[in-house]
Amino acid sequence: MYGFISRGVAGMTLAILSIHALPAFAENEPESMLQQRNAEFEPRVIEVAPDTYTAVGFGVSTTSMIVGEDGIIIIDTQIDELAANAVLTEFRKITDAPVKGIILTHGHGDHTGGVDVFAAAGEDVQIWARQGFNQESQALAEAGLTIQNQRGARQGGFLLDPEQRINNGVAKVYFPQRGEKSFSAGTEPTHTVYGERQHIKIAGVSLEVVAANGETYDEQYIWHEKEGVLFAGDNFYKSWPNLYAIRGTPYRDVLAWINSLSSMLEKNPKRLVGGHTRPILGQQQTIETLTNYRDAIQSVFEQTTDGMNRGLTPDELVETVKLPEEYAQLDYLREYYGNIEWGVRAIFSGYLGWFDGNPTNLFPLSNVEEARRIAALAGGSDILMQQAQDALPNDPQWTAQLCDYLLALDYEVNRVKRLKADALDELGNQLLTATGRNYYFTVAKQLRQSTNHSQEVSP
Repeated sequence: MYGFISRGVAGMTLAILSIHALPAFAENEPESMLQQRNAEFEPRVIEVAPDTYTAVGFGVSTTSMIVGEDGIIIIDTQIDELAANAVLTEFRKITDAPVKGIILTHGHGDHTGGVDVFAAAGEDVQIWARQGFNQESQALAEAGLTIQNQRGARQGGFLLDPEQRINNGVAKVYFPQRGEKSFSAGTEPTHTVYGERQHIKIAGVSLEVVAANGETYDEQYIWHEKEGVLFAGDNFYKSWPNLYAIRGTPYRDVLAWINSLSSMLEKNPKRLVGGHTRPILGQQQTIETLTNYRDAIQSVFEQTTDGMNRGLTPDELVETVKLPEEYAQLDYLREYYGNIEWGVRAIFSGYLGWFDGNPTNLFPLSNVEEARRIAALAGGSDILMQQAQDALPNDPQWTAQLCDYLLALDYEVNRVKRLKADALDELGNQLLTATGRNYYFTVAKQLRQSTNHSQEVSP
């Protein structure tokens, strides 16, 4: 027993759209940085190029519109119908032309949940997606896995009180109508893109759609050559990328992600529209940003694989792999959304699996047996509890780990859960990565709730 609530989020009402500002005074630097980040998510339709617009800040992802000869093309469709309708209302202030086509950059639900809204704004609308669309969700479903929904709600902060959320790092605070389905596609394309690249023409507009394995295996970018606009999907946004999502995903091929960014750079784009955050405008800035983004990921990848070849374990790698200062000081590479340590661990497990190379860990002690030995070393569970309490002000990570030993021993479970919740809150306050903050705060809240209602806990 590790103090995780076993209940899922099914049946919970999440149909609220709201931005909740925290007090102007920030208690610590991560909180202050995330508060300042909210300016990135102010709702706005941005003219990226002639007849090309991107809506930012209406939901959690971007939605773009290209105005063609006899209709419009939509690229990505928001997380749910509420956000999609808000964007469509703004687009209708620019043109009342019918929707002729929709192109989905990948299958994540925060980009596909509003498809029906835009499809209803035209007739016989083409919906384009890449072969293998929504592979991530399908793989989990085929395995019978559902735990990613509960973990996704924690990562997204959907269960938190409004005042506990600032933003999610690449988007504003949003409570999706789709609830636990927010990370699944929920739609089917009418047209499929096959092969490495395909040229399509919709409403008189010629576009190239290119395979771009990265955050997902079904990722693709859209190249609007006439205006020099590249729609990157989730292979780019202004944050260190989510090379691993803590809600749980199959391995995201980091080397392929690097290669996809190189492919984008070959186009020499003048404008860059990411899957989240505001667009990058101007050729020099676009190329510089994409180059730094790719090279920073490549540096982490190469440092990790070099350390793996030297026999370093994941725990040792996260202590040695560091983002070079030339990249670390760039705001669009700060760990607002993804986290470098998580990416390092994902690269290791993606190539070498769970075994870290240390034979001690081939058949480790059970959690309970290890906890018994740790308590014995400390001089008993009472002393272990005192050490956990004493560590809280300066070392909440150690408090949380000691609490896990105590919970494994069923030692004063409710008291230990409350102490662990305090430790998780402290860890959340110290972290810049918004998804991790949300996860810390959510589990802390659930631990306290379980002590009040005697809810069952599970690993």
